[in-house]
Amino acid sequence: MLLLGLTGSIATGKSTVSSILSSPPYSLPIIDADILARKVVEPGTPGYKAILSHFQSTTPDLLLPFPDDPSYDRSKGAPLNRPALGRRVFGDSEERKKDRGVLNGIVHPAVRREMYKALLGAYLRGCWAVVLDVPLLFESGLDTLCGTVMVVAVSDPAIQMKRLRERDPHLSAEDAENRVKSQGDVREKAMRCEERGKGKGVVVWNNGDKAALKAELERLMREVSRSSPRWWAWLLLLCPPLAGLAGIWNYWRNWVINRRWREGELKAKAKL
Repeated sequence: MLLLGLTGSIATGKSTVSSILSSPPYSLPIIDADILARKVVEPGTPGYKAILSHFQSTTPDLLLPFPDDPSYDRSKGAPLNRPALGRRVFGDSEERKKDRGVLNGIVHPAVRREMYKALLGAYLRGCWAVVLDVPLLFESGLDTLCGTVMVVAVSDPAIQMKRLRERDPHLSAEDAENRVKSQGDVREKAMRCEERGKGKGVVVWNNGDKAALKAELERLMREVSRSSPRWWAWLLLLCPPLAGLAGIWNYWRNWVINRRWREGELKAKAKL
């Protein structure tokens, strides 16, 4: 089974690509890290309790009022105010970086556990490929698990800012800029993706409309299919030991690529 890591940055069109891949003619199962991240911090979960323990004293508006819904279980607690939490952790200041690290330390391990459960289910169902939709794929190290990485990118950050404020009009220009910066330069992610080689790292440039995006995605998926044919997925399903060896080889290959990328970054910084 091919693990297709899908990433990008905020407002580059990653969710649109995910939606297209989940629909015919692809019909791929999607493991969405954002959805799982919401699930693992729902009221009553260990993640929810950990967030309240750390952030409630410094974020007075961390919780929303209880919903006007008789079926809502108030014993688990009030819903999180996600915009308020976002304002607390997004930004370049040391305090916000520290708080973002705390939040990631609460959410990421729980999300990984849910991901692994979903991956096992997709493998046992004999899926050719499954899409792992993770905004911070490289930063979390999950790219080392992926047979192919797909980055959805734009050539100009101004496009991101425009799309983000159209999508979330409640955001100020400063809030939008902080959110874009918090996920890094998507063009750098695109270069890192291409380092993986043909068919193993593909970049979807999404500077135009949806029709252009679909055409570009169709071209790239043909490339991915040639790199990882369906017969190979069936062979791995029928021969679990081979699947294990293939997984180890894939992890080692990606680890080498990542090490080479980091070494290149250090050399570039040394020249400055």
